[in-house]
Amino acid sequence: MVRRRVPALVLGGVWWWAVLRLLLEPEHAGLVEGAVAAGGWGLSLLPVHVAPARREQPGDEPAVERSDIPS
Repeated sequence: MVRRRVPALVLGGVWWWAVLRLLLEPEHAGLVEGAVAAGGWGLSLLPVHVAPARREQPGDEPAVERSDIPS
């Protein structure tokens, strides 16, 4: 759990730094701040709540028997 949270917090902090620097000191902000802010915003558009489907293992039975679905 720590392996996921620490990098996420660090990257979130870097993103907030870039956004605040762009908002508060736009004359001193550069390409790096713009790229970090745009990249972080772009990542927020990804459907991260979607988990990969579980692959069926040999011998697994379906969770629900459906007789109305033709095979």
